[in-house]
Amino acid sequence: MPVSSWGRLFHYEQRVVPLHSRFEPLPAGQPLLPYGNGRSYGDVCLNQGGTLLATRGLDRMIAFDPRTGVLECEAGVLLDEIIDLMVPRGWFPHVCPGTSFVTVGGAIANDVHGKNHHRFGSFGHHLLSFELLRSDGTLFVCSPEQNPDWYRATIGGLGLTGLIRSARMRLRPIHGPWIHGDNQRFGNLAGFFQINAESEDYEYTVAWLDCTATGRQLGRGVFSRGYHAPDSRDPRINAAAGKAGRTLNIPFSPPISPVFGASMKLFNALVFHRPSARRSQCRWHLRPFHFPLDSVLNWNRLYGPRGFYQYQCVLPEADAQATLTEILGRISRTGLGSFLSVLKKFGSMSSSGMMSFPRPGVTLALDFPNRGARTLQLLEALDDVTRQAGGAVYPAKDARMSANSFRQYFPAWQQFSRYVDPQFSSSFWRRVMEPDS
Repeated sequence: MPVSSWGRLFHYEQRVVPLHSRFEPLPAGQPLLPYGNGRSYGDVCLNQGGTLLATRGLDRMIAFDPRTGVLECEAGVLLDEIIDLMVPRGWFPHVCPGTSFVTVGGAIANDVHGKNHHRFGSFGHHLLSFELLRSDGTLFVCSPEQNPDWYRATIGGLGLTGLIRSARMRLRPIHGPWIHGDNQRFGNLAGFFQINAESEDYEYTVAWLDCTATGRQLGRGVFSRGYHAPDSRDPRINAAAGKAGRTLNIPFSPPISPVFGASMKLFNALVFHRPSARRSQCRWHLRPFHFPLDSVLNWNRLYGPRGFYQYQCVLPEADAQATLTEILGRISRTGLGSFLSVLKKFGSMSSSGMMSFPRPGVTLALDFPNRGARTLQLLEALDDVTRQAGGAVYPAKDARMSANSFRQYFPAWQQFSRYVDPQFSSSFWRRVMEPDS
């Protein structure tokens, strides 16, 4: 059957084998690749001509200790389902990415990060152990103490080391579903770095950028920062915290994308000038704060039948302002502005995975409608800047980086390749392992 990833750039024919029990053996045939909820943007979750192991059927909660917050569950459980179950009980994942619709297995395989990396690191930092099934039937229990090399290879290992069957993670206690903080508008990139330096004590920090701004306003945006509220305010609302704000669905993809130059400029201007973007105290429900796009189901369809590229890079902090100025300037000069642009800072914690993307610096994520060769040329130009700066691009968001770029971004790739299961592969892995012409 044809399967696509979230960017809707590829529609590959693949054999799909649903998994219903973590105790069943892996199917015959190769290459194999675990497939969770398909929220990776490019081809890291695709396996053209191969077999996808659909893990959403591995959706059981196994055990929970209310004294320590340790949860054990199967790899196909969504973070959304954990939040539904645990927030009313006073617990929350330490790290959440920008959507709750990712599986635990996918969160491990991509070592996802959130708005609190500077305080709590990435998903792998709170992963106590997991079960890894290899294609030859070998089962590893992996933790920092038990099979630690397999633990490090699998966190951020893109699903290539075998099938993650289940995982144990530590949740954090919270008093309710509320985030307290504020919004601050800034007029350019220098404003972002100033506010960010003043916000180290906040647990969550993130900025939206107006990618259509130019000149002295280049890099203007809105900085949001917050922390879990120390009181629950209303226990009735806490008990109903699960599905707050989920109201809109995009039922089909329009024949022509409404995301184009004029609409992007209008949208960015409205977001920048809205009253709530001024310096103001805020109280958010944790869902719209952490997962603003989850309230618009199937929002990826808005980019039309040609899909879209997401580009996320991390840049060393020392020259980040100059490098971001170059990146935003190149985007502005092409007229291919990004509809959604997010900038935040990573902390200094060393990643648990040998192939993890998060590293010290600042990270910028941008969405670009697929305009064919023009878009690809821009993204390669952004790669040039990222490479020269000593940064990296996020594989979970990528659909086109070259093999040479990948090997520069992830110098541990040769060490990691020794842990790749010989029966596992992906469209992404085959692409970045081919020598550049």
